[in-house]
Amino acid sequence: MAAQGGVAFQEKVSRLVSRQNGKPVLKPSRALALGDTVSNRNPKKREATCITEISVLMACWKQNNFVDSLCCNETNAFYTCVAKAQAAMKNNSGQSNIQGGRLPPKQATILLKRYPNQRSEI
Repeated sequence: MAAQGGVAFQEKVSRLVSRQNGKPVLKPSRALALGDTVSNRNPKKREATCITEISVLMACWKQNNFVDSLCCNETNAFYTCVAKAQAAMKNNSGQSNIQGGRLPPKQATILLKRYPNQRSEI
């Protein structure tokens, strides 16, 4: 059953690409080749840190009419939490970022530039 669907799909593609009516229906807008760079995007979403500390700090400010001197303990707790989170991010960035067989975009771009696509046929 799956083979019949594959054959039908191939027939449809061959009809769309054929030159029966002159020009092919499907025309690529760019060359069908891999680029030498990868878009530099963050592969995973990071979760927010220190949410409880900042909410406690904001509640303290609201209770004390936004006077910083009355919320010293909450401010210090927030800053220590931020320092711990930054230290943890530095430790994680030092480790290898290869997860699930994927390269980070920077490493993929370095490899693609080292071994670029051949633009001409051999």
